[in-house]
Amino acid sequence: MPQAPVAPTALVCDSPHSGTTYPEDFAYSVALADLRKCEDTLVEALWADVPAVGGTLVHAHFPRSYIDANRACTDIEAAMLCEPWPGEVQPSKRCIDLGNGLVFSKTTTLAAIYDRKLTAGEVQHRIDICWQPYRDALSRALHDARVAFGKVWHLNLHSMPSNAYERLGRVSATPLADVVLGDLQGRSCSPAFVRYVSEAFAALGYRVALNDPYAGQDLIREHGQPGSGCESLQIEINRKLYLDEETREPNERYAQTRADLSRVLRAIAAFVQAELHRPRITRCPTENAS
Repeated sequence: MPQAPVAPTALVCDSPHSGTTYPEDFAYSVALADLRKCEDTLVEALWADVPAVGGTLVHAHFPRSYIDANRACTDIEAAMLCEPWPGEVQPSKRCIDLGNGLVFSKTTTLAAIYDRKLTAGEVQHRIDICWQPYRDALSRALHDARVAFGKVWHLNLHSMPSNAYERLGRVSATPLADVVLGDLQGRSCSPAFVRYVSEAFAALGYRVALNDPYAGQDLIREHGQPGSGCESLQIEINRKLYLDEETREPNERYAQTRADLSRVLRAIAAFVQAELHRPRITRCPTENAS
């Protein structure tokens, strides 16, 4: 018997790094197995039930190493180009230190991706056919939800390598969490939303950390403006929970992790619905107001 359609709700999710379609003009010189370690492989599949709870799911098909939709278009490593970039250049720390800017020059194992310099035209082409359409699609989905409901909640979805601290050159007194929530140190969404999502994961036995070691990047920086009706939260899932990090195939825990994320989604959708129906308290004018 077919299920009744689910009413839309003010939840928009996006996965900018899970794309696995490698364009013919990529012309990389590193082993594909190494290049694929840059992917958030299968993240869009883990969260595939977003539409089933009434939300919208936007995800990339192109790989982040080709161009990263979660980086500013000024985050360019000038040294990887054979000519000056015609626009503004503001490389991030990760771009400078790790070669992971708008267009990656290195894999996550620090192997050089190219044996050549790229032209400015190549980078601009990638912006035009991948980066800009992705950003436009997400902006449109968030705008439409905010117009329809007055507010919107945005989940920016990722996965993190199980050796993330080592990868980032950090030493931690505690092991990497199962789930890392990022709210730009409290700027991109309300504490209530962060707390609710954290508790939803914790109720299923997941260890949750906040902003450690990932606080969020360009997409929640652009859209996370709770004062203007958009709450954005980044979610990083430890890859050991669902993926063989060498083969990029689902591991034995994949099915359980996917089922758990569906439970978390249902809880988040319930939170969104409750917030949308929360009575607004307005101050009544007094009879003798001056």
